[in-house]
Amino acid sequence: MPPDRQEVRHYHQQSRQFFFVLQGSLTLEVEGATHELRRHEGYEVAPLQAHQALNRSDAFVEFLVISQPRTQGDRILAP
Repeated sequence: MPPDRQEVRHYHQQSRQFFFVLQGSLTLEVEGATHELRRHEGYEVAPLQAHQALNRSDAFVEFLVISQPRTQGDRILAP
């Protein structure tokens, strides 16, 4: 994710997701709580939890998002 970028806040009805940082620093907002993830740190997001990944740094961040089951058709925009 490029510097100073973010995804839209959303949740999944069925999917559980695990975010794992490979390089850089990722801010993950989950249900109003902010989590700063550094290299080799991860965080699990349960179904129905509104969340948003953000890169507030001035460098690229590389991370994996593992979803179970697939998120296709399961993404709902959060208020």
